[in-house]
Amino acid sequence: MSNRSLRDVIEGQALITGHEAMTVREAARRMVEYRVGALPILRDQRMVGIFTERDALARVMVPGLDPDRTRVAEVMTQNPLSVDIGKSLNHALHLMQNHGVRHLPVLEGQLPVGVVTTRDALGADWLRLEAERSLEEDVAALLR
Repeated sequence: MSNRSLRDVIEGQALITGHEAMTVREAARRMVEYRVGALPILRDQRMVGIFTERDALARVMVPGLDPDRTRVAEVMTQNPLSVDIGKSLNHALHLMQNHGVRHLPVLEGQLPVGVVTTRDALGADWLRLEAERSLEEDVAALLR
């Protein structure tokens, strides 16, 4: 597993957020537009919840709520688990595994600065795999 710092993991990441008054449809559109699976929900720049793809399915679609009338505040996960930016990716991954979550807001003090996901753990490993594949292709070309 990676011992990268969360600061390094979220570096350059745009924090995409929502607010309590937005409808579920507005939140879903925002998530699709920015290709994210979760929106930290803010009030006065402080995180009060998180709205995830899982919330949309389990709390909106399955019960048959109207996404145009349902406010995110009604169906978001309140007071979500979060992690301090000073921790490592390993620490965040352990938290996610132990609590069964796939999106973990990263805080600096009380302010949200990013979201780490299980996919972030693949970053360095994926790059190594790509480098190995490229090297294998180069060696194969030389042997031809």
